[in-house]
Amino acid sequence: MNKVICGIAMSLDGFVTGPNMSEQKPFGDLPEDFLRQGIPGAPEGLLHRWMFDEPEKHKAEIAELSSVAGAYIMGRDMYGPKGQTYDETWKGWWGDNPPFHAPVYVLTHKPREPIQMEGGTTFIFITDGIQSALRLAQKASDNKPVAISGGANVVNQYLAAGLIDELWLHIVPATIGKGQRLFDGVPSLHMEPISCSGTKLVTHIKYRVIHK
Repeated sequence: MNKVICGIAMSLDGFVTGPNMSEQKPFGDLPEDFLRQGIPGAPEGLLHRWMFDEPEKHKAEIAELSSVAGAYIMGRDMYGPKGQTYDETWKGWWGDNPPFHAPVYVLTHKPREPIQMEGGTTFIFITDGIQSALRLAQKASDNKPVAISGGANVVNQYLAAGLIDELWLHIVPATIGKGQRLFDGVPSLHMEPISCSGTKLVTHIKYRVIHK
């Protein structure tokens, strides 16, 4: 069966977004010293600054996040903001050519027809839970890994169900204090470190999740 991976950026206190996510603030309200200005289209905040300030130092990690998987799964909030914009016209945060270039299964409570984008990305909306989304993603991934993209609630559901094989954490040296937090509601896990690297902006730790 296809390996299931999750690569996600987080603060030292475990948050992957701040509170009050919106169309204008896809990562929510973050402390002022997190704001990253001057890069068109870049996500706000120190959580992802390493991708843009030091791309040469993080080539392997960026490549893994964007190309290793054959299919992706994400939550409704990671796909887009709540409200009429999403219901009628929203096609994701990433523009006409999203970085996935593969099927993306979006967990949602509201049915919606699949949306084909440029570059091979198709957003497919799943209303019957994480197990169904994973079965479809594994079937579509052509023997490549399936990536659980986020947000924290969806990652936590897959961790709690024992369905993630490797967890790739990109940890920035700052705290947020509130927002969406990784590991909330997840039973105790046993993880084995695979690799560790980093710079002053981020520490990359790759873990294998040990399933009993």
